[in-house]
Amino acid sequence: MQKEKFSIRSRIKSFSHAIAGIRQFVWQEHNARIHLVATIAVILAAWLLKVTTIEAAILAVVTGLVWVAEILNTCVEKLANLITRERHPEIKIIKDLAAGAVLVAAAIAVITGLLIFIPKFI
Repeated sequence: MQKEKFSIRSRIKSFSHAIAGIRQFVWQEHNARIHLVATIAVILAAWLLKVTTIEAAILAVVTGLVWVAEILNTCVEKLANLITRERHPEIKIIKDLAAGAVLVAAAIAVITGLLIFIPKFI
């Protein structure tokens, strides 16, 4: 394999592919739209409740974690569906594990949000 020279043009092309993937994810996946609404709600709540910079950073990290987990889960599901559309016990386990990762990330985000937002109301 030949080593590719660094090129601004190829880096921009890489970013455009990544942005296209995110756009496709948001438009095609129902869960992505749910995460988008939740993300907007978190941003609005953080702004209205005047969270600290540290709190905002923590919210950004856990929110980003959920997005990354959901994108990777979608990748796993799409790859598994390319392998076979038939029910297969091993593919079911793989898909369930990926979905479980999203659930764990979302639970961590919700707990973190509660720890940050509830004291603002007390």
